[in-house]
Amino acid sequence: MRSIDLRSDTVTQPSPEMRAAMAAAEVGDDVLEQDPTLARLEARVADLLGMEAALWVPSGCMGNLIALMLHLKRGDRFLAPAQAHVLGSELGTGAWLAGGMPEALAWEGGPGRPTAAQVTKAAGSQGPYYTLRTTLLCLENTHNFAGGTVTPRSEHRALVGAAKAAKLAVHLDGARLWHAATAQGLPPAALTEGVDTVQVCLSKGLGAPMGSLLGGSKPAILEARRLRKMLGGGVRQGGVMGAAGLVALEYLPRLSEDHAKTQRLAEGLRNLGVQAPHPETNILLVPVPDAAAALAALESVGVRTLPVGSAIRFIPHRDLALTDIEEALRRMEPVAHLLRSA
Repeated sequence: MRSIDLRSDTVTQPSPEMRAAMAAAEVGDDVLEQDPTLARLEARVADLLGMEAALWVPSGCMGNLIALMLHLKRGDRFLAPAQAHVLGSELGTGAWLAGGMPEALAWEGGPGRPTAAQVTKAAGSQGPYYTLRTTLLCLENTHNFAGGTVTPRSEHRALVGAAKAAKLAVHLDGARLWHAATAQGLPPAALTEGVDTVQVCLSKGLGAPMGSLLGGSKPAILEARRLRKMLGGGVRQGGVMGAAGLVALEYLPRLSEDHAKTQRLAEGLRNLGVQAPHPETNILLVPVPDAAAALAALESVGVRTLPVGSAIRFIPHRDLALTDIEEALRRMEPVAHLLRSA
């Protein structure tokens, strides 16, 4: 039975066009001088994000870590929404390597979203030299573990405004910012207003085999290049990956198709009596009574997913057609009782 892989939008295979572009890429040693293809990709992404400059990095985790290293001094506290990727999914590097002290903000503004008032309260005011210093707010749009939820532009502005009023820098983990922008019908730059740095991913949804970019001011990205090297991210003929990234960006206008697949999946599950929410983007979190049993049952019918706490996560992507979603629903019908909440 052919597997239908809904574990992540990172399981996509490079398209024939992407493989051809990689094979033909103009390359150079990016440590000695800028690789020409990476340079084109960095300029293109900086423009899309409304930032002065951008830097290619092998992974989103490295991009986020470099941003935290730019903004934090040892012992500084940084704020982030509860269950943000920088808090629970990056092996503690924000504390270990960037030297920061994380504090999670509850979702008082909606799934995955704190409020501006929370930022103001958590930032506090400057006290004596021996008080804890808060210097950074990390945002995440879309918020993965809230189910791919979107922070609307108005809320983004309010959060950034509260951070700036409290003299905090702002980093945006925009691994799936493309999806947030698509869901709101906005250009990506509309959702980076006021941030100091932003990380976006090319392998989540867009189909590149690897790579993220960190955007920011020219001085920040110059220092980020040094930090990338410090972390072992010296890139030689990176144009091979740069070419893949340039082709991946061509998929941006089609992300709405993945959102539509996810909405159809949720609708089909609800028709089977499963408590599936209405997804905002391409992530669907379905609460289940027993995640391990549900996961095993889905594997037995050739539908691959991942557990997220007490839920099962489905992520449709570019390598799956709408007919694959219909086939997945057909396969899940006999095991749907294991997905139904009590």
